[in-house]
Amino acid sequence: MLEGWFLYFILFWVVFLVASFAIGGFFMFRKFLKRFPKEDGKSDLDWEEHYVNETIHLWGDEEKKMLNELVTPVPELFRDVAKQKIAGKIGELALKDRASSITQELVIRGYILATPKRDHKFLRKKLNEMQIDVTPYEHLF
Repeated sequence: MLEGWFLYFILFWVVFLVASFAIGGFFMFRKFLKRFPKEDGKSDLDWEEHYVNETIHLWGDEEKKMLNELVTPVPELFRDVAKQKIAGKIGELALKDRASSITQELVIRGYILATPKRDHKFLRKKLNEMQIDVTPYEHLF
């Protein structure tokens, strides 16, 4: 029979594995739902990719640096996914506005619209550090 510390070790390990599988399964399921096609035949991730590909030539070096700077509060593990999502929203706005290039204003608007409300406080802090006035964007927060 299992006794003493070994029993507790096995129980801890079982709970740890079940929790890890549950967390991993949750995120895999969320990714699956984003990849699942909508009524128009394209998924959310397909649209993001479409907007990025359609507007890739509009990006300047300054705007790319700004986007990279804005996503620094995002944990490095999720940073690429966040940049893709935000760049997709910026591209969508650029196509709607028929912009000839991506501007700082488009980057900030797209970032605000692409991120959840709980992350807006980090964005405000980052924009203050970059000495960018947020008053023109208050209605988006």
